[in-house]
Amino acid sequence: MTAILDVTDLRVNRGRAAILRGINWRIARGEHWVVLGANGSGKTTLLKALTGYLSPTSGGFAVLGLRYGHCDWRELKLKLGVVTSAFALSIPPSETALETVVSGKYAQLDLWHAVSAADRAAARRLLKTTGLLALADREWAYLSQGERQRVLIARALMAKPKLLILDEPCAGLDPVARETFVRFLDRLARRRGPRVPALVLVTHHVEEITPAFTHALVLKAGAVLASGPRRRVLVSKVLGEAFGAPLKLGARGGRYTIDFARA
Repeated sequence: MTAILDVTDLRVNRGRAAILRGINWRIARGEHWVVLGANGSGKTTLLKALTGYLSPTSGGFAVLGLRYGHCDWRELKLKLGVVTSAFALSIPPSETALETVVSGKYAQLDLWHAVSAADRAAARRLLKTTGLLALADREWAYLSQGERQRVLIARALMAKPKLLILDEPCAGLDPVARETFVRFLDRLARRRGPRVPALVLVTHHVEEITPAFTHALVLKAGAVLASGPRRRVLVSKVLGEAFGAPLKLGARGGRYTIDFARA
């Protein structure tokens, strides 16, 4: 069966520095992944390469068999949704939540495309899925940070991607908003059906990882330190090496905790 994502010996060099060093990573259907690593481990560079903002030095990747550099990038891009706070800076303050969601269908920021009745209906369904239907007509400037993140997820889903990458979606959220958002992600990951995309959650915080995420990729110094089923990869020894500090990985209520004092 064709992989959702197939990354093969991906390398990114800048001058004499190796930023990514031979990344191999495969996401199969039905899998949801979390990507972990310390600052400087290569997470951001990997995301930039996968979303076409940075060209690999060698190696490559494919989404559903469509290989980067060997197909129409516009076609490939529609199969890969991205949620990042960087998008927020390009959304006009007066744009409504519904218009922002519709913009995802056309891969636009600051929507200028005519919005059809079908687009509006599809956007309203996605806002309902994300629990924001009541805010469909609220302007971007008056949405909270957590609401904006959910609108951006609905926007990414508008194009019906097969892979949805969430780049530190809880950054900037207060503790209550973060927990609300994490629970929303868990519900999203537990959905079933042919239209449900594979999820990739990029985070620094193990507390944000719920049982719905099945696999983990851990990076260190631009290389894969560990990759595979979550229960095998997310262990104290691996994370201690990734973050360069002795730690004890625990669990509470089905979620991870880290204890440095008794490591």
